[in-house]
Amino acid sequence: MTSTRIDRKAGASVEIRGLAKRYVTGETAVAALDGVTLTVEAGTLVALMGPSGSGKSTLLHLVGAMDSADEGEITVGGLTVTALSRGEQVEYRRRIGFVFQRFHLLPALTALDNVAAPLLPYKTEFDKHERAGELLSAVGLGDRGDSLPSELSGGEQQRVAIARALVNDPMLVLADEPTGNLDSETGAEIIELLLELREAHGLTVMIATHDALVASRCDRIVRLLDGRVLDELDVPITVEPEALLDRISRIDP
Repeated sequence: MTSTRIDRKAGASVEIRGLAKRYVTGETAVAALDGVTLTVEAGTLVALMGPSGSGKSTLLHLVGAMDSADEGEITVGGLTVTALSRGEQVEYRRRIGFVFQRFHLLPALTALDNVAAPLLPYKTEFDKHERAGELLSAVGLGDRGDSLPSELSGGEQQRVAIARALVNDPMLVLADEPTGNLDSETGAEIIELLLELREAHGLTVMIATHDALVASRCDRIVRLLDGRVLDELDVPITVEPEALLDRISRIDP
């Protein structure tokens, strides 16, 4: 049996080689990913950009073992994800933090219980709520643990979702359009929060986004088009935001 332990010494580097995924509709096969090769270094925040249908979400789904590749190999922190059995995929997903555009909070649970939910099979009541409370405080919602999702703003709900993504101490976070349902100011706050958490916990973060402002805060930008990596841009620490946004706009069709 393949070990599903991520190698913490190596960190959650991500190696993708020749990745392909096809979907068949009727008699038509559509290549969602077509030979993607990509390296994400441990501890970096990488933006995946491109128009709808370019393969951003599909790539995150494959890295997160939420779907299976037709060809190619994915290695995360020394673990070959594409070689895992279904049972091993379940264990692997427990070590990955997922953040989605629509939050996916359970409406009948409080913020504290939403964050603690992934720990239900593994921790005592005290331990899971202690851990959840620590993470709510880390995302600036230490006083909102008793609130239901309907009582929180969109930005607060996404903060809860981020805390939930971190509750199992992941070394890799996959965020699919995490600011897509938020206004620009709140979206900027969410990205700053991810940056702070990355620094505090040594996380590797992969973000699928249409937002050039979000991408400009990342370490690296990877542009996808028609299921292929079109180009990559390292983001200099000292670059002026306006100059970087101009470069992004020129590479994004």
